[in-house]
Amino acid sequence: MRLKYNAPTVLTFTFISAAVLLLTQTLFPRLTGTWFVVSGKGGFNPAGIRSWITLFTHVIGHANWNHLISNFSFILLLGPMLETSYGSLPLFLMIAVTALITGILNILLFSTSLLGASGVVFMMILLASFTNFNKGEIPLTFILVLVLYLGREFLNSFNTDDISEFAHVVGGFCGSLFGFFRPARRSSAF
Repeated sequence: MRLKYNAPTVLTFTFISAAVLLLTQTLFPRLTGTWFVVSGKGGFNPAGIRSWITLFTHVIGHANWNHLISNFSFILLLGPMLETSYGSLPLFLMIAVTALITGILNILLFSTSLLGASGVVFMMILLASFTNFNKGEIPLTFILVLVLYLGREFLNSFNTDDISEFAHVVGGFCGSLFGFFRPARRSSAF
């Protein structure tokens, strides 16, 4: 038997995120705060390249190992199936679009910064409910996932904590749109 790099987008995303956290905790303590966090209202500098980069890279940075593990447990569970169903490049683009949208909305609507891949997690959760549906149908699994996951996040948004339920809802919305407008392919080819 041999080890296979079976989901290049998901595995690369995982390894880069873990490496950034490891480097932040060992050699470069300001790495995550500098390159992997989207600022809130008033913190975005349109003339600064770093502000534009972090619109995408905030999904790579994590506050600690517990934060990273809780996000990547779902990403590693759902991601390979989604990568097989949609392809590596399309999944990468879905992750990038979700990061960009959650980053922009955070800058426009919130004064707090945004860090982590939980928006991507919720994008994958909602997208996964579409992997085996036929055109013209709305999967009941999608409706249930929408009510259970996003309903909970909406209710949790009234709590005061350090979690961006808004990013979860936006990520789920992105996954829903991807599922409706980009049907999964039936083959497992790259």
